[in-house]
Amino acid sequence: MKIVIAPDSFKESLTALEVANAIEEGFFKIFPDAEYIKVPMADGGEGTVQSLVDATKGTIKLLTVSGPLGKPVEAFYGLSGNGQTAIIEMAAASGLHLVEPSKRNPLITSTWGTGELIKDALNEGVKEIIIGIGGSATNDGGAGMIQCLGGQLLDENGHEIIAGGVGLADLKSIDLSKLDPKIKKTEIKVACDVDNPLTGAKGASYIYGFQKGGTLEQVKQLDRNLVHYADIIRHYLNQDIEFVSGSGAAGGLGGALIAFLNAKLQTY
Repeated sequence: MKIVIAPDSFKESLTALEVANAIEEGFFKIFPDAEYIKVPMADGGEGTVQSLVDATKGTIKLLTVSGPLGKPVEAFYGLSGNGQTAIIEMAAASGLHLVEPSKRNPLITSTWGTGELIKDALNEGVKEIIIGIGGSATNDGGAGMIQCLGGQLLDENGHEIIAGGVGLADLKSIDLSKLDPKIKKTEIKVACDVDNPLTGAKGASYIYGFQKGGTLEQVKQLDRNLVHYADIIRHYLNQDIEFVSGSGAAGGLGGALIAFLNAKLQTY
């Protein structure tokens, strides 16, 4: 008899592999002659990196990046056993758990640190990047990530817009001439468990802005800024991401990954 054990992690308690090992131990007492197949699972959020690293006999890489509020945080991502694939949880660099509840403010949090994880993975020479985009503290439309990777998001004076969703209101033009060229040679896949569009009543700001510390007025402002952001992307990149399923995930990071990095977003 074969028994397949395919659990997710237990939040803040056990990794998916640890759960699988515990289940196997219990089942073994009743079915000692069974063949056990352990398949650690994840949903794109916490535990995604560890599950895929365990499944491929890969490694975890640790590095210091800029957190949601611009302060250094210790983050990580995974490399598959063959070194060809990087597995990233954006929450490791830009997650809500990295911001104290009293300091949460989606107007100013940034995905810059997520960009640093991607940049490091590109420098490792991977052929593929899988990014899980759950648990974010951000509502900047992925602007920080793009700026970190060399994309220029400019105001009317040709200066980079400031960090956070608040800065999107000043966006006037996009220049990707300095975007990391390795991106074009790398397949990027996005694991996402929500299908929210970028804007509107079911969009990034109105559905998730409150849990990230936003007030009603801030959420309204953030939604207006993302509408403007989508308009600028439409004009400069000829990409219409505003109502694409999943584009509102992680405060609009899903949309940015599609528009700027040609990522394939997979919702489930």
